[in-house]
Amino acid sequence: MMLTAEQILAAHKANVETLFGLTNKAFEGVEKLVELNLQVAKTALSEAADTTAAALSVKDAQELLSLQAALLQPTAEKAASYSRHIYDIASATGSEVAKVAEAQFADAQKKFTAVVDSAAKNAPAGTENAVALVKSAVAAANNAFESVQKATKQAVEVAEANFQAATSQAVKATQTAARASSKRAAA
Repeated sequence: MMLTAEQILAAHKANVETLFGLTNKAFEGVEKLVELNLQVAKTALSEAADTTAAALSVKDAQELLSLQAALLQPTAEKAASYSRHIYDIASATGSEVAKVAEAQFADAQKKFTAVVDSAAKNAPAGTENAVALVKSAVAAANNAFESVQKATKQAVEVAEANFQAATSQAVKATQTAARASSKRAAA
């Protein structure tokens, strides 16, 4: 089965559309990161001004330690939140790219299977074994791809769970340290 010029042109057009779609998804991810970073910068600048004013109004070392302890916990929580936002943006962008890749692969798989089936129907007598071998190889390749795809999804789920656990632990550790520092300042 030979591809016609129209089929080649249609396939090329579909590939170009897919490329532009993926490029747009990548830019959307970058835009979200830029917005997040601008928001963080504005907030940090405002908080730095407030912290400076608070530090300048401190009257003794004990008050300075209390101020330091009070600032420690929110900073860690904000850092963890920032990391979660970045992870969410990257994860969402990666998911969109994966969906497009899966759809493209499924379409290519369907077309290739149709070509193999058409070739099998039109195969000369005596080539049944070769046709069966090709069909078997195609089925094995499809199964291997599906296995890799499942393993990749599981690895992403495990990585996400580990990221969430590590972020939560970091915030808890900072809360504990802030409480201990606060108790030392009060003593």
